Amino acid sequence: MEKNMGTTDRVIRVILAIIVVALYFTNIITGTVGITLMALAGIFLITGFISFCPLYTPFGLNTCSKK
Repeated sequence: MEKNMGTTDRVIRVILAIIVVALYFTNIITGTVGITLMALAGIFLITGFISFCPLYTPFGLNTCSKK
């Protein structure tokens, strides 16, 4: 797996995941929407930590800075 996510992309994903988790545990989002958003937050955390997004590959996206 070659990294295809830049630092800004990773930080945004982790921040969004933290916000969703906080909203879920404060019961602002609940039910099916809450569970779906929690699953998405988990995916955001995983992809943010490993710096690889599988959906970027078929579209040829890469947010890593070119060095």
